[in-house]
Amino acid sequence: MQVVERSFAGLTTAELYAILRLRVDVFVVEQECPYPELDGRDLEPATRHLWVPGDASGANGEPSIAAYLRVLQGADGVWIGRVIAHPSARGRGIARGLVRHAVDAHRHERIDIHAQAHLAGWYASFGFEAVGEEYLEDGIAHLAMVRRADA
Repeated sequence: MQVVERSFAGLTTAELYAILRLRVDVFVVEQECPYPELDGRDLEPATRHLWVPGDASGANGEPSIAAYLRVLQGADGVWIGRVIAHPSARGRGIARGLVRHAVDAHRHERIDIHAQAHLAGWYASFGFEAVGEEYLEDGIAHLAMVRRADA
């Protein structure tokens, strides 16, 4: 499985467009959750954008993305977020492979996520543990989860 990793400055315009389109198509449109997807964190120099290319280019020639996530630097480790699989890539293990790649790359650090609650078991399979109670974020149940360093 090929994983592409870039900083914001290293993204091409077409890659950025494909990333944002996928995130908006799923998180805003599919999940019917109008929220400010562009939160400023993509621009941070330490933020890393990771994705698995799709099988074909998009409708307008933009790169196709099968799965995506971003890694943010935190005060005591890293945050993995915006984990997403293109609808046509779901159920094929692509997102699992991408998360495994990110977790393995940061295995010596604490990793935090804010997981959609229905995916808690999926994230637990990577060694994440729920910390705290379920809460609503943009109308969707979430759990704060942590994977301890070298877990």
